Amino acid sequence: MSARADRLTALLADEGADALLITNLVNVRYLTGYTGSNGLALIGTELRAFATDFRYVEQAADEVDPSFDRLRASRDLLEVAGEALPQGELRLGFEEAHLSVRDHRRLREQLPDRVELVGLHGLVEGLRAVKEPREVAAIRAACALADEAVDELIGQGVVGRTERELAMTLEYEMRRRGAQRPSFDPIVASGSHGALPHAQPRDVEVRSGQLVVIDWGAQLDGYCSDCTRTVAAGEVDARGAEIYQLVLEAQLAGLEAMTPGAAGRDVDAVARRTIDAAGYGEHFGHGLGHGSEAVLEPGNVVTVEPGVYLPGELGVRIEDLVVVTATGREVLTRFSKALTVTD
Repeated sequence: MSARADRLTALLADEGADALLITNLVNVRYLTGYTGSNGLALIGTELRAFATDFRYVEQAADEVDPSFDRLRASRDLLEVAGEALPQGELRLGFEEAHLSVRDHRRLREQLPDRVELVGLHGLVEGLRAVKEPREVAAIRAACALADEAVDELIGQGVVGRTERELAMTLEYEMRRRGAQRPSFDPIVASGSHGALPHAQPRDVEVRSGQLVVIDWGAQLDGYCSDCTRTVAAGEVDARGAEIYQLVLEAQLAGLEAMTPGAAGRDVDAVARRTIDAAGYGEHFGHGLGHGSEAVLEPGNVVTVEPGVYLPGELGVRIEDLVVVTATGREVLTRFSKALTVTD
């Protein structure tokens, strides 16, 4: 944790700021170790402070890195910001994407005139984008847990069960194996409903002969997995099998292009060309994945998830979570990508 704060301090110098107020709880956890629901951090060259209210004082004592001074505040944590800052003129950065206009006004009221507020964007997120080995290990464990859960679900069969029942069962199986929660609400979409990339599970039974899109993930120790597989509920027709094979080919091409130094848009183009060449380009309307917009570097964790969505007919999406390595990539989601047929 201390090394992360050191790296942030170096970035602040480049931004001309003396310290940063961190209010986004995901970023607070990344920098301090705190997992509660009310906390903030202040980090600068001569400043490492964490504040929470009386409900979380004991939790913070156990979780927050010892390099941080711990401050007890009212539930309105912004009240302590001014007290923790060093003397003299100061340029205090704040997370402009996470601090509301109302809270910015209240913060300004709490601070003396010697403190200038400076909106900064994405500094902690930039650090978080390059995962440390132990973070990759945590994501790998979340993926393994989620893979086990979907294997159990599919092994039970899907025909005659509703999409909603399947989604609820999948969430239960992940929690039963130790997940704190799903990474997001699971998607289970059968037949023509699979043509909606963000379909909501319905109280509609899966019928034999349909393709079923399952998009799921588990959160474990604060880190999330994300995977999509499209399975066959019984034997599917030749067209469904053809579309599946096309998406798989595009997905494998995207994975192969996922190397350090590659631009995310170029990796997207590799997968997209495969689908375009088959005449389905207009039916792949979203990007190739999350986190793959910039130039890739070792430690980036991204998804590769092409899809083809035919309105009123079917949808196919295949998604893996991938960490970029020094020489290529490691696929963290291991569930088979052969078209799984279940009853």
